[in-house]
Amino acid sequence: MSSQNVWSAFEENVKKTPHKAAVIYLGTRYSYLLLKRNSDAFAAALSNMGVKKGDRVVIYAPNSPQWMIAFLGIQRIGAVAVPITPIYTPPDVSFICNNCEARLIVCADANLGYVLQVLPQTKLEHAIVTGVAELLPTWKRFIGKAFDKIPGGRIPLSDKVSTFRQILKDGHRCTPPDTTGEREETCAIMYTGGTTGFPKGVPISHAALLENIYWVKKAKEPVIPADGDVVLQGAPLFHILGLGGGLICPLCIGGDTVLLPPRVNLDGLMDWTQRYDATSLFAVPSFYRMVLEHDRADQYNLTSLQYCLTGGDVVPVELHKRWFDKYRKPLYQAYGITEAAGAVSLSFADEQTPEGSAGRILPCNEAKLVIPGTLEPVPKGEPGELLLSSKHGPKHYWNSPEDTRESFVEADGKIWYRTKDIISIDEKGYLFFVDREADLIKHKGYRIAAAEIERVLQEHPAVIAACAVGVPDARVGERIKAFAVLKEDVRGLSAQELISWCRGKLAPYKVPEYIEFRDSLPKSKVGKLLRREVRSYERKKVEES
Repeated sequence: MSSQNVWSAFEENVKKTPHKAAVIYLGTRYSYLLLKRNSDAFAAALSNMGVKKGDRVVIYAPNSPQWMIAFLGIQRIGAVAVPITPIYTPPDVSFICNNCEARLIVCADANLGYVLQVLPQTKLEHAIVTGVAELLPTWKRFIGKAFDKIPGGRIPLSDKVSTFRQILKDGHRCTPPDTTGEREETCAIMYTGGTTGFPKGVPISHAALLENIYWVKKAKEPVIPADGDVVLQGAPLFHILGLGGGLICPLCIGGDTVLLPPRVNLDGLMDWTQRYDATSLFAVPSFYRMVLEHDRADQYNLTSLQYCLTGGDVVPVELHKRWFDKYRKPLYQAYGITEAAGAVSLSFADEQTPEGSAGRILPCNEAKLVIPGTLEPVPKGEPGELLLSSKHGPKHYWNSPEDTRESFVEADGKIWYRTKDIISIDEKGYLFFVDREADLIKHKGYRIAAAEIERVLQEHPAVIAACAVGVPDARVGERIKAFAVLKEDVRGLSAQELISWCRGKLAPYKVPEYIEFRDSLPKSKVGKLLRREVRSYERKKVEES
């Protein structure tokens, strides 16, 4: 990529096709030019509020045109976007805002209550609030409210709280400063689950994001003409693969159109596919399985889809076969992580990817396999822990030196990221996932720290020890199962009560589905919890059932 930064790459496409639809959201089309004008206005308003180059701005909202405008506007003035999932609870939001020292937050109206709770605990100076329908035409908003499709309520405006619409109105009256980011500077901090239970911020440069996503576009080109992609966004923008595949790739590299649903709804996505002739889609494996098992799938015409990409979890071979048998199109697979700024390996449309492979290691990534827990290379042809390095890729975690020392190592004059995933790579560079070394649970595409769930369980006054593991499940990747050891004098406490306890302290996707009571948990000689033994036992039970 020759572009200086994310904003200049977007501007190039605005100049080429100003009136082309950049985004289609709930039936409303937003052209490249309109998106740019609103992003300029948002940038100008931020600048007037004191946000400067390098300042961090959190985006805490679901998919919407406002999300894209906020992200692009932040890039316009060289600030740093910090996207987070809208289902985070106050402790998560507070931790992230303090960790990145954010000055401002853009949040959904449904999350304003949480934001008001954390304002006194952080350095946040202002909250910009938006609703799902805020930028829709007036007549659509009227109909939505008349039929109770748009949530009601009043936003408590103050000197610290403004609406997104008002911010744009203010911004349109002035011009943003010309302070876009440099190519090697950070454009976004993406927070990902950590083994300690606290989210870890991955600073991603303009160069890393543009270079990585450039290869996603190249992978599609053999089956989708240049500037002719209609991307159905099946992933959240706050996720690195959703941001790359649903914003950077189509708007900053491809000059394409994004179909942006506010949330993932199976019938809705299939209807959008046939209505707008979607040509590419990225979604987690469980989505494709749900399509195959959906009793109304045959009512929709999905033949326009040419490049269906999946990642975020292991994809069973049988899922690939079922998808091809039904739609006569391959299901392309990727292996990606936040610490690599997106995809590590990718299936190219003009290549025959070996069965079971997550594609070929991308040219922008350098990989090596080592003996787990060491830096010693494995014998040729054998699996090992995957280490990754790239010229522009992340080299540390944001404001987290201890996590950085644990996960980033120096060897051969380069900084390598330890994935803690056991991988094999064949002689042609195709990657095969073997096992997971880290104590992270992969549930519906999320990476969840076992330690976080255990910490919440152990905060319950009746629990003295806890363990959380992922149990293999074809539909969601891994189900979350927890084990608890209770105090000797506790009687009558049910698993459901502990699950309810977790619901009050964890994001919904982190809550255990099952809790089993144990008299004790396996530990090493030095008293360390042996999650691996518990996980192996549970996996064996699944295999034998």
